Amino acid sequence: MPLHNNHASLINNTAPHIHDPAIVQDHDGSYAVFGTHRMFAHSDDLVHWSPLTNNLTRNPEAELGAIWEQWPASPTNPDLRGNTWAPDVIWNPTMHRWCMYLSLNGDDLRSVIVLLVAEELTGDWTYVGPVVYSGFTGQDIARTDANDVLREAAATSSPMDAARILDVARYMSRKDTRINAIDAAPVLCEDGTMWLAFGSWFAGIWMLRLDPTTGLRDRSIRYPLIRDTTGNASVSDPYYGVKIAGGYWNSGEGAYLVQRDGWWFLMLSYGWLGRTGGYQVREFRARSPLGPFVDMHGNPAIALGETPHNETGRTGVRMLSSVHWHDGSDAIEVSQGHNSVLQRNDGRMFLVYHTRFADRFHPDDDEDFDMRVRELVMTDNGWLAVSPALYRGEPMQPVDMADIPGDYDIIIHDPTTCFTGDTDDTGRREGVGIPQAITLQADGRIICGEAVAFSDTNGLTAPRMTDGAPTCGLWRFAARARPGLPEDDAGPVIGAAHAASDIVMHLNGMPYHMRAGAQPHDAAPARILLTGVGCNQAVWGVRRG
Repeated sequence: MPLHNNHASLINNTAPHIHDPAIVQDHDGSYAVFGTHRMFAHSDDLVHWSPLTNNLTRNPEAELGAIWEQWPASPTNPDLRGNTWAPDVIWNPTMHRWCMYLSLNGDDLRSVIVLLVAEELTGDWTYVGPVVYSGFTGQDIARTDANDVLREAAATSSPMDAARILDVARYMSRKDTRINAIDAAPVLCEDGTMWLAFGSWFAGIWMLRLDPTTGLRDRSIRYPLIRDTTGNASVSDPYYGVKIAGGYWNSGEGAYLVQRDGWWFLMLSYGWLGRTGGYQVREFRARSPLGPFVDMHGNPAIALGETPHNETGRTGVRMLSSVHWHDGSDAIEVSQGHNSVLQRNDGRMFLVYHTRFADRFHPDDDEDFDMRVRELVMTDNGWLAVSPALYRGEPMQPVDMADIPGDYDIIIHDPTTCFTGDTDDTGRREGVGIPQAITLQADGRIICGEAVAFSDTNGLTAPRMTDGAPTCGLWRFAARARPGLPEDDAGPVIGAAHAASDIVMHLNGMPYHMRAGAQPHDAAPARILLTGVGCNQAVWGVRRG
């Protein structure tokens, strides 16, 4: 991951150049972001950012040099500073310490996730120890803790199971259980238990139980060796824990879990992180942090076989895509991903991710990227949706129901297409969405475009004109302002303000559950925005004018 490593140059006041950003709120209400190659930033408002320096940014060798030499370092990969990947930070109330889980990346998946702790979020960090290794073989497994963990599991198993547990052949296959120990995402549950999600591509995303008293792996927890229904890959492993997503060398990395309203949401980045790599965030949910995670159509997050180019598949709710707004207000984001989620003390939620840009690149350098912050909201059917507007300090505000009818630009985040850098025969950029103009009528109709001429009798009669723009759908309020109306009634009710401002659109035969709110969109003043999900894809709307 040859990202820029000049820390001073990476912080733009309003758009930090941070890759794989993990955000956390400090006890005093301020915010910190931790990214790959120890690029850290601090903010009081989520808008204006300044560099955050500590002993890891100044001299990482002092804390990490020994474990680097013990495992990931090699003659072909000797640089510690260029291999400190995707940290995440969580407050551990049992230890009364901030815990950072950081990956030291080596060649051929020879990586290790380590734990560091700090008393102050903006202070210096102390190395504690390794949490989980990857890339070992039967010849060098004794240099990791995997050897001891597997022997402990075998000692409490039947002879047949013990032999299977100690057979390390499964760790040799990237389509089986040869994972990459990167992209750590710690999770603190309401009951005080802690877990760590980790992994990337290859053998999938896994969850290990942590000991909250140490922040390290809980060695008292045993995981059985269980193969999937095909028998070709593990879904539970004595060393790696429980698989929750991916596998079979399909793309999928940067896992992040967040709990809200009785659901656990899992977000994964499909595709490759380069400008034309189709990087994107997909959403799944479950009732447990261990899954099973599924999308809106019930598709599992765990792969059961190879799916070439799954970044253009229909598994997972696609949350973001490349958009060219008609007014050209926002730079065209491409390859958006490796997100984290902030659950702020006031209950609001924010998606934080990095993005590259369609028009900001050099032919020899694809590494011009920024961090982005957008608000997240819950739809009435229980999915997280992203605001169309970049966060500029003003969160989405409720709108009066009577103000929602009007003209909108609508974009559907198509899961089957990605930015390629090419243009089609019309000059349109491939994989960049162009908004569709619609009008939400007060009578519950959705109309699209201009009046059209058509013949519905196979040419037996002359074409006739529509009276106006044709109807392309219906919409209604999800929450009724007046009692007694049937739930499936498609007509809206115009009345007093409703705090949630939830609507349901049936557009071109597809249902979308939307949240309406007012928020500034780019440099424009506050306008009504729509965001929601349906049919495994996200939908945005921006009020015209």
